[in-house]
Amino acid sequence: MKKNLTPADLLHNSDWKILFDKALKIAADAHYGQRDRYDQPYILHPIRVMQSLENPREKICAILHDVVEDSDWTLELLKKEGFPAVVLEALDCLTKREGEEYQGYVRRAAQNPIARQVKLADLKDNMTLQRIDSLSPGDFKRLQKYHEAWKFIQNHDENNQPEKDLKK
Repeated sequence: MKKNLTPADLLHNSDWKILFDKALKIAADAHYGQRDRYDQPYILHPIRVMQSLENPREKICAILHDVVEDSDWTLELLKKEGFPAVVLEALDCLTKREGEEYQGYVRRAAQNPIARQVKLADLKDNMTLQRIDSLSPGDFKRLQKYHEAWKFIQNHDENNQPEKDLKK
């Protein structure tokens, strides 16, 4: 038997499937009409991020990772929809706060095991060049920022200690 069970571990697979379906509907509604910088439906981004992950908690967080930041949804509303604390804590770490510096946001995301995996998948998708017809100087700068964040998170050890700090 698994040691140190958390309340999230006690949810049955069917519960996670129900939560996943709910998360997908919330994300689709929240991102309805939104387009990414390359004029693609924005919902495709969280779907791609979700598809690269295995764990149900990570998949749910991936599909919801931009909902609080980019819509009227709040963590409190998601809690009322039945999402467990383990998901809400990860989503809190994945949500950049108003006025927060990017480096602080990345450090916070790196400290939560679920958020860390989702953010790595998010950054990987953001660095994928197949969707970009031609790279602008802004694209290069953004890709460099994403790559630095990816390296920082990737190099976190199990004690959440980075080997190197983020560049400003």
